[in-house]
Amino acid sequence: MIVVFTVVLAGALAAGVGTARADGGGASSHERQLLFSNHSYGVLDRETADAIEHSDYLKDFASFQVRTTSGAGGQTWTGRYLMGRETYLELFGVGDLPGPDGVLGSAGMGLSTERDGDLTTVAERMKSAGATPVDFLQTKDFGDGVPVPWFDALLTSTEYDAFQAWAMEYRPEYFADPRSNTEPERFPGDVGRARYLSDDYRAHLMRDVTSVRIAVTGDDLADTLPLLRAGGFAVRDLPGGGAVAEGGGTTIRLDAVPRAQAGLQRVEMSLNRPVKTRHVERIGHSTLTVGPGAHAVWTFTDAGDR
Repeated sequence: MIVVFTVVLAGALAAGVGTARADGGGASSHERQLLFSNHSYGVLDRETADAIEHSDYLKDFASFQVRTTSGAGGQTWTGRYLMGRETYLELFGVGDLPGPDGVLGSAGMGLSTERDGDLTTVAERMKSAGATPVDFLQTKDFGDGVPVPWFDALLTSTEYDAFQAWAMEYRPEYFADPRSNTEPERFPGDVGRARYLSDDYRAHLMRDVTSVRIAVTGDDLADTLPLLRAGGFAVRDLPGGGAVAEGGGTTIRLDAVPRAQAGLQRVEMSLNRPVKTRHVERIGHSTLTVGPGAHAVWTFTDAGDR
């Protein structure tokens, strides 16, 4: 689920929270991985978003749903979701989100902990590296008007051009609410992704997101790298700008570009079972290629003016 941070960011700026861009050099030196890919989102052109929403193929390919969520500050958003075992993808059309978040090319990424308390360690690692994480509590309204604590989050900055990444840790109150339809903990302090997501993925082909490529501005990249390193990802710089972060079974590639070229570019997914033949599905201005083997690639092409 996308986290719309407009309200908390405005409050943070009013309170004088620092927004300095942190240094992005160097790989992670942390031994234990604390953050894992939870979900990524992108804002696509309207034609592509509508084609995704009405695609019969996607309903078979993945645990697919279109839903509206109510979060903190009375904000709501409607997304198109492809849900996996531990990861998922969230897609929007232009204007589906308020303000700058709803502009073509906007994107984001949530990285979550698996163990209760690890988010505190992430914050400490970020601060020791010179970054200034911003605390945020996201809530969820199940329809009765009463907000339930959903997850704690760390924002990388109070300002961003088109891309924002955040760290998150699910709250015990959310797991305890029977309306969350989550699973029992597998070990004490389990706040993991597999507990949060349902097992409906087993009835479909898609298993998990294994790689994401997003074009971001240089400033947004600089803000994101300290979070990736604090989470335990191994980060390496790319010639000409950008970086690749690997860890927890996921590869994240961020290419540094001008704002006009920013946006979700490519998503790779693992499958629950191998397929013998290659299938190509054109969905709006995007192409989903499935197989051969237990692998799928979804590429996104820009359309229209930004």
